[in-house]
Amino acid sequence: MDELLKNVRKRMKATVENTAREMAVVRTGKASPALLENIKVECWGGLHPMNQVAGISAPEPRLLVIQPFDPSTADAIVRAIQKSDLGLQASSDGSVVRVPIPKLSAERRRELERHVKKLAEQGRTAVRNVRRSGNEELHKFKKNGDITEDEEYRGQKEIQEAADEAIAEIDKYLENKTKEILEV
Repeated sequence: MDELLKNVRKRMKATVENTAREMAVVRTGKASPALLENIKVECWGGLHPMNQVAGISAPEPRLLVIQPFDPSTADAIVRAIQKSDLGLQASSDGSVVRVPIPKLSAERRRELERHVKKLAEQGRTAVRNVRRSGNEELHKFKKNGDITEDEEYRGQKEIQEAADEAIAEIDKYLENKTKEILEV
């Protein structure tokens, strides 16, 4: 049973981390290297994540600077950024790619707020699914006679506490990201 509880906590933690990672990529009007991490660049005969092709930094609050590991990939990086759904315009001066981060309109802020709320709800749903599968496993253990009814109840209580903690953490990420999006 301890192994099951440890596994459930681990899966919930992974869900929270995944949700936080997805929210970090959402553009907020501030330059963040995480913004470009999921963009795939077509070079060297395949698609590669941006952070494997170049170093990304934010020297100013409204500017990302991309330093390609291979200067010949600069044009491919510019194309990949412009093809992405981020709505950013990149420019290359040969060895460095610059991406200015424009201010967000009020309408775009509301869209992004809805998007991060959707991401948070997906994270909460994933946590609840982990909770459900953990409770089903406990029920199987009880049915097979491996644990008593009291142990099943205690296990369900611990799983519920872990789920509540994970959901509270997701809500905290949502609150911070919403504040960041709505900040002018």
